[in-house]
Amino acid sequence: MEVMYENSEICVINKPQGLAVQGGEGVSKSVDTLLSEQLGQKIYLVHRLDKETAGLLITAKTPAAAAKWTTLIAGKKIQKEYTALCFGYPVVNGKRQKCGTISGAILQHGEEKSAITHFEVTKNAIVKTENGEEIEFSLLHLTLGTGRMHQLRIQLSSALCPIAADDKHGDFKKNRIAKKILGIKRLCLCASHLSSSDPAVVFGAENALSVPLPEAFQAAIASVFAAE
Repeated sequence: MEVMYENSEICVINKPQGLAVQGGEGVSKSVDTLLSEQLGQKIYLVHRLDKETAGLLITAKTPAAAAKWTTLIAGKKIQKEYTALCFGYPVVNGKRQKCGTISGAILQHGEEKSAITHFEVTKNAIVKTENGEEIEFSLLHLTLGTGRMHQLRIQLSSALCPIAADDKHGDFKKNRIAKKILGIKRLCLCASHLSSSDPAVVFGAENALSVPLPEAFQAAIASVFAAE
């Protein structure tokens, strides 16, 4: 796995798409086992990414470091930013919005948890299908206000802007069409940027890390905006 930053406390990787973060029943390969082997020491998870979500993932080298960095994330000392290609356009409070905030409760393990996602549409296109129908796409820049399981996928779907190729919370009909006419087969979501305004939280010289989008994601964007 590609290591983006490493010090005595943490190792930040660019997690490949399709790799589970944590091992368990039925999981043959995962970040926690593979990275431990790669580094020659046990690593501890600080936060999670869905299996099909690529991008920046912070892991820790000791239990104390894991607790510290988990607290930093919970205390909003670290900003996690994502890029997503979605169907439609965000609708919040009944209005199409180029930027804004999606907020509401998400059911997590039988309990409702508040969730907040900040979004901005950076690009938009209408693609015509073979039947002459039109499918709208939006490229979004997303910032987490909270970090709930599947938060982005759930909240974007609730805002009528589901992530392309999301087979759990997305638009299954549009997923099939996008796969057929544009070749979009994989979840179009990437944890593309990490940063901190706190000088005590270090990610290197610029105190920020970025990764390019996965090749399949870049190809999806190219096919959508070439077809507009």
